[in-house]
Amino acid sequence: MATKIERDEVSGVDTTGHVWDGIKELNTPLPRWWVWIFYATIIWSVGYWIAYPAWPTLTGYTKGLLGYSSRAELETNMTAARAAQAANLDKIEAMSLVEIKADANLLQFAVAGGKSAFAVNCSQCHGSGASGAVAYPNLNDDDWLWGGTLDALQTSISHGIRDMRDDDTRISDMPAFLSDELLDKTQVAQVAEFVLSLSGSEHDAAAAKEGAMLFEENCAACHGETGQGDQEQGAPKLSNQIWLYGGDRATIVETISYSRKGMMPAWNGILDEATIKQLTLYVHSLGGGE
Repeated sequence: MATKIERDEVSGVDTTGHVWDGIKELNTPLPRWWVWIFYATIIWSVGYWIAYPAWPTLTGYTKGLLGYSSRAELETNMTAARAAQAANLDKIEAMSLVEIKADANLLQFAVAGGKSAFAVNCSQCHGSGASGAVAYPNLNDDDWLWGGTLDALQTSISHGIRDMRDDDTRISDMPAFLSDELLDKTQVAQVAEFVLSLSGSEHDAAAAKEGAMLFEENCAACHGETGQGDQEQGAPKLSNQIWLYGGDRATIVETISYSRKGMMPAWNGILDEATIKQLTLYVHSLGGGE
């Protein structure tokens, strides 16, 4: 409601005559300099609308007197970036991994490109820092199922693991000893105790002694007599504390009983050769490469 204009006793400022819910409004207009700046921004915006693309139309948008396009600028920048990278990418595609590694500048470029490619294609399983997770290998350590040399890494990335779309994929099938009825539950438990003993974990010595004979008959051909593993077959080392699925008793029993069938895509055909080489060099640079 409106009332008569009066001077506020506390501030000494005239009121506007407006009252809301018992609260009187003081007549304190904005400073003139602020008002003129506000008007100037309105004039500037009108000029901006005229000079640059601004208003949508039925068939597109107003192009503006300057003809500027952020999309065109981005495409120009991307074209320039691709052209700048082309020379190095051509070198990477033509050179061997050893030759690339010997060229410090080219190696730096390749590792940076590999890191970006890893974030897009590999981090979903191996983690953003390549530290892995249950069933997904840690790429920072020095324990490799199929080898951690440059050539071995390139082969694993190119052809994948158990990817039947690729004729050269890595394949390592461990029998499911319980479900395939090769061992009974008692024998599986005994082998598990022996496997625990190989890594120095707490185990039942008596059961492990029985399991040692079963291990020699059924497992040593791939994992080695002392559990040292075999990269040629993709057989994991059992004599350390690095476990892909877990090294506790229950998990080991489950692995022996039902096997594991982990799979990695074959990136050959999905990624170009230069990107695969960059990924190889990046993974090798993480610290665990052989």
